[in-house]
Amino acid sequence: MTRVEPHNAPYLLEEMSGHVLWLTLNRPQQRNPLSSQMLAALTEAMERANNTTEVRVIVIAGSGPVFSAGHDLREMAPREGEETKAREARIRQILVDCSRMMLGIVHSPKAVIACVQATATAAGCQLVSACDLAIASDRAQFCTPGVNIGTFCTTPLVGIGRNMHRKHAMELALTGDMFSAEDAVRMGLVNRAVPESDVRVETEKLAQKIASKSALGIRSGKEAFYRQIEMPIEQAFAYANEAMLEGMVCGDAEEGTRAFFEKRAPLWKGA
Repeated sequence: MTRVEPHNAPYLLEEMSGHVLWLTLNRPQQRNPLSSQMLAALTEAMERANNTTEVRVIVIAGSGPVFSAGHDLREMAPREGEETKAREARIRQILVDCSRMMLGIVHSPKAVIACVQATATAAGCQLVSACDLAIASDRAQFCTPGVNIGTFCTTPLVGIGRNMHRKHAMELALTGDMFSAEDAVRMGLVNRAVPESDVRVETEKLAQKIASKSALGIRSGKEAFYRQIEMPIEQAFAYANEAMLEGMVCGDAEEGTRAFFEKRAPLWKGA
């Protein structure tokens, strides 16, 4: 008998752990699809977190046996009596909302970590790729299965293809096969795979370590990294030099330098 999610259950569970905000996808029986409602919940939660000083790191996790199965295919399916143009407009809006959410993760001033407890497919795999870091269970699997149903995971490959070598990305997309967590580490989609029982603990340790650093330094450094990585190398050096100069003369950098020479923990002021 198929279990149904409670009608009033929140799409996201939010939990603070020190300066780390955990956002957990909360539709386990539906395999945590990136439905319109889930996309809206993630977008709103990210925007709130971005404007909350107490939040220094964001973790995106899944609940149940699947991290996220990607878009809700039922939401994409034709509706009785629906004209083609109306369906195209509806699907286009879902894709635009998904891109907005993914870009919100990339452009967030906070470090964002994916805690992948289980399988991530299609746009769920894209969600992993959008995060700055990812820790996966060694039993997690990854795939972009659009080719198996006569389409292609084109938008997931935008993020995935920026995480890994293009031949690895195309292998995922052209085969539609499941790849192991070990493969995902080798390909560059996740940072490391850990025993299933340790995935949350290891993610928490990493998140708390990052949360102890200067929020100002991370905010400016993350923005600079994603800007320069798409530039020609000469332009990237010129841009990074200016960003580095600005970072080196800020208050937190001065405090960090003093703390280093005085052999003490720094007292960050930037937010």
